[in-house]
Amino acid sequence: MGLGESLKLYFIPDKEIGHGRDLVFQALEAIKGGATAIQLRAKKMKDIDIYKIGLEMRRVTAENNILFIVNDRVDIALATEANGVHLGKDDLPISIARKLTPKNFIIGVSVSNIEEAIKAQSEGVDYLAVSSVFPTTSKDDVNAVGIETLKKIVKSTDLPVIGIGGINLNNLEQVLNAGACGVAIISAIAAKEDIAIEALAFKQRIMKILKGDELK
Repeated sequence: MGLGESLKLYFIPDKEIGHGRDLVFQALEAIKGGATAIQLRAKKMKDIDIYKIGLEMRRVTAENNILFIVNDRVDIALATEANGVHLGKDDLPISIARKLTPKNFIIGVSVSNIEEAIKAQSEGVDYLAVSSVFPTTSKDDVNAVGIETLKKIVKSTDLPVIGIGGINLNNLEQVLNAGACGVAIISAIAAKEDIAIEALAFKQRIMKILKGDELK
């Protein structure tokens, strides 16, 4: 499975949005529904707790042949033997992260315009996450860039591009038709009572939009 295929349904568990449910539980339920990648995002936790949860997530993702990405923290990603790390604008520079990590380690970054996308590609990232496509309550101080910007970024790069921010079953088609290879979801799955069923609904919708591309 290529990287683009592995990014089709990228789920980011969140304890607060997920009504206090365990992050590993959320990840497992999403995997049952068809998630192809899981990101560990835990900004308010102690390092030791992030590490312990990361080890569990690495175990369940490995057992299910699912991509495991750690948000922000290169050290946690390496310590848990994650597949990669996702970096934001205030995180470690891409060039330094690349020096610290092994061959085939995946580095993704968030971008909001063409200039950032071109710069990130030149620095050697593996995928881009356009943030935020739509208005969202999952992240603070993030402005929506819109579908047109997403389209422009997709055309500016040959890297896999995913959309994140405010994506739901109603606007999912706009994101994929703009050229994104997949979507990253927090609230639209984590907030639901049955995470597995909601992930399955996303999986089925993605398959329909992409005319039967198989999600594994």
